[in-house]
Amino acid sequence: MKNGVILAIISSLVFSVMNALVKAVSMTIPVAEVAFFRSLIGTIFIYLMMRHSKVGFSTKGVPMLLIRGMLGALYLLAYFYTISKIPLADASILAHLSTVFVLILSALFLKEKISKQTFYVLPLVFLGAVLLVKPFHYSSYSIYALAGVLSALFAAGAATSIRYLSKLHHSYEIVFYFLATGVVVSIPLMWGNFVIPSPLELFYLLCIGIVSLFGQIFLTKAFTHESVVVVEITRYIGIVFNVMWGFLFWTEVPDVYTVIGGLLIIASCCFLSMKKKKPAAVPAKQLKSSQAK
Repeated sequence: MKNGVILAIISSLVFSVMNALVKAVSMTIPVAEVAFFRSLIGTIFIYLMMRHSKVGFSTKGVPMLLIRGMLGALYLLAYFYTISKIPLADASILAHLSTVFVLILSALFLKEKISKQTFYVLPLVFLGAVLLVKPFHYSSYSIYALAGVLSALFAAGAATSIRYLSKLHHSYEIVFYFLATGVVVSIPLMWGNFVIPSPLELFYLLCIGIVSLFGQIFLTKAFTHESVVVVEITRYIGIVFNVMWGFLFWTEVPDVYTVIGGLLIIASCCFLSMKKKKPAAVPAKQLKSSQAK
């Protein structure tokens, strides 16, 4: 097994641990507060990394950096909210819909072409999403699942903006704006609902920030050892890890709709990933920043 694949698997495992920690702590701590601590810890670390690497802040392109930061912050809040309300497996599968949304948004804003094969696959993705959201069994679950779809849309918007920004800005700066914006956006949302964490809860919150950083590092290294396509496909193993944590700690067992819908989405997204052109000469900076969601 290649080093890049191993690193991608480790990264998926680490991020699944973060998801489990988010689900555990969000049972007593508001989601906005969880996102605040995650963003604050990340902001501190990325700022130190910028200082160490002597990366400065740009004076141009700031509005676009703020838009990217806002999209990333909304993604984080929507994803954490989804994790707190529905099984980890379902939340993880819905988040992977971002692959489809990236194709659509890239065509709209970056003028990238969509192949005919992609149009044939989109109905299968839509069917898989419907099976996961379960609108035919309307309940609060459906609303929570829709938040998961929104998180994928925001993630795709962030990824699309990164493709544009990476041509002009260092990846550390892009990540900084994402995390710093997350801090700012979270403050008013948790205002009046702030819960003073217990020692155990504070430990969980610190772990979320640190674990997500390690996941980012492993993922960045994976992209330096292996092609984007291979890494993207390998990351789907993260769904398996999320299913495992959900079963072990919360006895979450996916129903038949989740299994069928998940298989449709995973197979379709893997196909779409393989159809992407391999970037022969993508700058390392862009590869690093592509995961700054």
